[in-house]
Amino acid sequence: MSPEILTVAMFATLIVSIFLGHPLAYTLAAIATLFGLIDNGFDFHALFDMFANNVWGLMGNYILVAIPLFILMAQLLDRSKVSDSLFEALYVILGSVKGGLGLAVVVVCTVFAATTGIIGASVVAMGLLATPALLRKGYQKELTSGIICAAGTLGILIPPSIMMVIYGGLTGLKETSVGNLFAGAIFPGLVLSTLYFGYILVRCKINPDLGPPISKQEASQYTLATKLGMTLKSLLPPLGLILAVMGTILAGVATATEAAGLGAVGALVLAFFNKKLNWTVLKESAWATMKTTSMVMMLFIGGKLFSSVFLSSGGGDVVADLLIGSGMNRWIVLIIMMLIIFIMGMFVDWLAILLVTVPVFMPIAIELEFNPLWFAIMMCVNLQTSFLTPPFGYALFYFKGVAPPEYTMGHIYRGIIPFVLLQLVAIGIITLFPELVTWLPELFFGRY
Repeated sequence: MSPEILTVAMFATLIVSIFLGHPLAYTLAAIATLFGLIDNGFDFHALFDMFANNVWGLMGNYILVAIPLFILMAQLLDRSKVSDSLFEALYVILGSVKGGLGLAVVVVCTVFAATTGIIGASVVAMGLLATPALLRKGYQKELTSGIICAAGTLGILIPPSIMMVIYGGLTGLKETSVGNLFAGAIFPGLVLSTLYFGYILVRCKINPDLGPPISKQEASQYTLATKLGMTLKSLLPPLGLILAVMGTILAGVATATEAAGLGAVGALVLAFFNKKLNWTVLKESAWATMKTTSMVMMLFIGGKLFSSVFLSSGGGDVVADLLIGSGMNRWIVLIIMMLIIFIMGMFVDWLAILLVTVPVFMPIAIELEFNPLWFAIMMCVNLQTSFLTPPFGYALFYFKGVAPPEYTMGHIYRGIIPFVLLQLVAIGIITLFPELVTWLPELFFGRY
């Protein structure tokens, strides 16, 4: 079978299998086995040797140790209710502004994103905590769902991010080391947060009925000193944890894996001081970490087997020849790659997209002389849309699971449309100003 036919057949089979609802990790491994045997003439021993070498190399990747540590940190923080006190403080400070409670959600999610990196935890926590408060104050349902779903997804981009750890482990390039990715993602994450903040502020200024402020009587109950005290008390602990994790990486004191261990210890300390550290919390956090890590690693193995067969059969060359050999302008090729990722994000899990596309698209980006770090961050910002785009955006279903009964999927779908457009605007900004990605890594780690 020619590489062209094999390439089309592999992806067609993958798409059909996904729509049939088969588990993705096993689907990737099964397709890799089937087409690997077809490609090598049903030489089972050769295929097994290739799979064993790839899995062994994957399991020996030291950077992947950071995954369970960051997940454990997120689970402990979720159960220690760090975000609750911060939202309460910002509720008081920003509540008197039109759209102020929505702005408070964005700020809390931005801080929470810099300490967890787990989307489900952020969306569910904010859904349970903020939705009743926003609806009680008269916020529009669509705006409420859009704010919580979009701001909750910041955790996949703002470091420490599991996506960045996995991306760094996939490429093995110095340019896309986890440290460089973490540093490069800070400004793009803040750009997104700022866009959300500005959109809510402007839209509620134009139409205050969408996000009315709290009453002056309620706002006057707190003195300035009380507000400052509440803010500092709730903000300093997570900022200390952020400094411990990101500060040690950017200062070159610790690797991402070592910083993840430090973050897990810091989360334990925060849980202790919040009086939430007990046997139940430890047991539930450890169990959730084990399940999530197992899921991630099974997907990692399935994706590695799929990409190894795809590349060894010449699929990567087929895609590269199609895009590079077509003679199209390199920016058109970039748009095509970004569009493929965006469309895949509507139907496929972000991790599977990374595992399938990075081995194919990164060599093309390097061949076209795009900065590998900049291209990696562009992919990651693009992949953030996958949590919001129907029909399979995870954040939408996380929110629906905790939203009041009167919420329909129609409310949620309409609510996220402006925020998906803002994410596309962010991609445009990063394209026009690549220094937003490259400046911090060069400042901390020098030119790579």
